[in-house]
Amino acid sequence: MRYLPLTPDERRQMLSTIGARSIDDLFVDVPEAARLAGPVDLPRYMGEMEVDRDLSKLAALNVPASSVPFFVGAGAYKHHVPASVDHIIQRSEFLTSYTPYQPEIAQGTLQYLFEFQTQVAAILGMEVANASMYDGSTGTAEAVLMAHRVTKRSKAVVSGRLHPHYADVIRTVCGAAGAGLTIELAGVHPTASENLADRIDADTACVVVQNPDVFGNLIDLKPIAEAAHAKGALLIAVVTEAVSLGAVTPPGHMGADIVVAEGQSIGVGLQFGGPYVGLFATREKYMRQMPGRLCGQTVDGQGRRGYVLTLSTREQHIRREKATSNICTNSGLMCLAFTIHMTLLGEHGFQRLAQLNHEAACDLADVLADVPGVEVLTKNYFNEFTLKLPKPADEVVSALAKMGVLGGVPASRLYPGDAEVANLLLVAATEVNTNTCRAAFAAALKEVLA
Repeated sequence: MRYLPLTPDERRQMLSTIGARSIDDLFVDVPEAARLAGPVDLPRYMGEMEVDRDLSKLAALNVPASSVPFFVGAGAYKHHVPASVDHIIQRSEFLTSYTPYQPEIAQGTLQYLFEFQTQVAAILGMEVANASMYDGSTGTAEAVLMAHRVTKRSKAVVSGRLHPHYADVIRTVCGAAGAGLTIELAGVHPTASENLADRIDADTACVVVQNPDVFGNLIDLKPIAEAAHAKGALLIAVVTEAVSLGAVTPPGHMGADIVVAEGQSIGVGLQFGGPYVGLFATREKYMRQMPGRLCGQTVDGQGRRGYVLTLSTREQHIRREKATSNICTNSGLMCLAFTIHMTLLGEHGFQRLAQLNHEAACDLADVLADVPGVEVLTKNYFNEFTLKLPKPADEVVSALAKMGVLGGVPASRLYPGDAEVANLLLVAATEVNTNTCRAAFAAALKEVLA
């Protein structure tokens, strides 16, 4: 992005052109109570060299995840992304129209979206997938709204072990949609089994369950699916760690009706929180109620294979207030990165990657279990589990960071004010962790707890 500083004279000319006396005139519609009392404590403007110098100093304060033992997860995971992914996404074959409404000039974009959908449907165990959502959390909210449209019911039962940020997004998006949905959130139980079946009644549109859950527990979705279907409700399965799909039974094979996943783990770096890519799939009978885009394969007048957006009457730009969703685009570049990485891995490579992740987590759990005072709470996990510590986890994480170890996510960060989770620490291990990293974590944890 170009840096375009404005001088006072340039500001006056711009204000004069639009008929404003001062910049304050541009904010007359903002309530007085919501305005700042004075300017933000930042320089008014600087030269390009000065800005570059200051921003470089700020950037140097960041700690690259690859430079320290890294065990942070809770919905965003550090995996190795091959250099070939970045190289391929910059090839000219993919630099076609970003918005593929004109298929004749967007075949590159449409083809990889079609292949992306095929991959997503396969790993989620579903019949049809869309061309992606913005991320897993907003995709989950869209899934709840979709279940409401399908069932015409007004209640969503949400597992207490769904990532709390996802639960917050459900409440926010569904509330803003004005659909009249009641969101019933179960209690937080890190280890005890949830009895969600008792919460399902004739008004329940869907049950939302995460697998593995936010504490790392692997869940058999079949009993929950059967209980939901017996009452005419849909099961929405959420996956925040896409790599788990290389080892865990796909949600679609356990009875899920809609599956939403965060695809960041495949081809997409952590990137300070985004952009990420949401995976969304459902049963074929619900296809017309899916949000977002759907890319299809067809033939042209000469019988040549081609790709087009299909069922686009679902979209806001055509259906307006009758659209199934307000999302009119997709996470295109992240889709491409995901598709390339998955293609490079192949089926056996994907399974091998999942195996490496599970092995890394088992090795880490064994090492940490030997630290005095540490208990591994999660017994059945993929690559993430929960530790119970003898002191508050947030204090431990801060002390570990000072020792050069990023040791996980305190549960209190996800559930602020909940004293029952104060000593719980969520720890994730992936293929990037080595024996040296694990030993450093254990040694630092032992020292902090001592």
